[in-house]
Amino acid sequence: MRPLSDTGEQLLRDLLDASAALWNEVNYERLMRYNDEGGYENEDVWDADTGRLEGKYKGVLGASTAQQVIRKNSEAWRGFFENKKAYHDDSDTSVTEYPEPPGFWGNKDEGRKLHTVIRNTSYTVEWGERSRLEILVGSELKDRYDHTGRLRLEITGDPNWPEYEKQGRLDLWYDETDSTFRASQPVTVSDETRDTPLADEKAALDIGANNLVACTTTTGEQYLYEGRELFQRFRDTTREIARLQSKLEEGRYSSKRIRRLYQKRTRRRDHAQEALCRDLLERLYAEGVDTLYIGGLTDVLDTHWSVETNAKTHNFWAFKQFTERLVCTAEEYGITVEVQSEAWTSQECPQCGSTDRTTRHQDTLTCPCGFEGHADLTASETFLERHTEEAVRPMARPVRFEWDDHDWSESPRSHRPKEQRTDPSTVHRDGNVASGES
Repeated sequence: MRPLSDTGEQLLRDLLDASAALWNEVNYERLMRYNDEGGYENEDVWDADTGRLEGKYKGVLGASTAQQVIRKNSEAWRGFFENKKAYHDDSDTSVTEYPEPPGFWGNKDEGRKLHTVIRNTSYTVEWGERSRLEILVGSELKDRYDHTGRLRLEITGDPNWPEYEKQGRLDLWYDETDSTFRASQPVTVSDETRDTPLADEKAALDIGANNLVACTTTTGEQYLYEGRELFQRFRDTTREIARLQSKLEEGRYSSKRIRRLYQKRTRRRDHAQEALCRDLLERLYAEGVDTLYIGGLTDVLDTHWSVETNAKTHNFWAFKQFTERLVCTAEEYGITVEVQSEAWTSQECPQCGSTDRTTRHQDTLTCPCGFEGHADLTASETFLERHTEEAVRPMARPVRFEWDDHDWSESPRSHRPKEQRTDPSTVHRDGNVASGES
């Protein structure tokens, strides 16, 4: 999105900056109480005087936006406590690393992160030849910039649902990597609006350390999304970040360049994840798949743990984030996602059932009984048979996909001519800003 004038841009920046300042003040007071510091030894995080802070900022933000920023911070703290409880629960394997309390939006050295949240009744969106977003601003900002009414912004994008039953809270931020303002709008749609699979086929995913996803369906199709090149780029960026950090002055932990590299690394990963989910689920929907099984992360780490595998599953692949993204995208197609145990599927020979005699070398799984096959694809096939309790149809030659920084396209090693698949998401199109016309 883009403001219509330089004055509008400065007004927007002040709004985002004030929102970040409010978040940081609320978060600081809660953090002091959580750590029993600053004279708050006997107080709870919920004892922070958020009413006083709301009053301090509502003139700039408007009362509704100030309330939403405080509410979002409260949600972050509740999530932290839930994750902490799950981490200490031996029967709950959803949280594998000790959670940290909510952080601040920016820091003293590098400035605040420009970010705000707008209540669903405090903004309007219109799609068309000149799509626009209008948001509420506080009276103090209006007086400061001699502005009347709501702030209008040009927007670009192709929404999945231009018509919906209800809009949710709007997230709005400044993307420093692309020097662009962005927004994210959740919406509620009816069940009739969503797609419904035309059959009751099943599919299973194996999350690999080198191949991001291996998928087998009960229709006999297999898909392999290769990830070595993606991970190598992720690791190269990580090494560059470490090199730059080693050159920082004592007492400094980051810089603008380092922060940009972190953002660029994350954006690349998220873009590939979004496109993979969309590409895969479009294919599964076309095959009539209504249930998708995905293996739990704990099984992967218990079976294959290593420093490199841990880096791939936790940092690069961001397993929990990928699962949530997969579930969210699957809802659009009416496909149910179930997280199930896949323990030992990557060692099990589909021919004789042995798990202790098989040998895996890179992508190949071999067994003394004579079996030899692709380890990840074999694991997804075994995983699928385990949860459907029936033999799947004979496998077609697998379709392999490579990432080209925007799309997943079929590899030359695939059995069909190379095919482009377009990701309809507009969230990460570099430089995607509205036209100059208004």
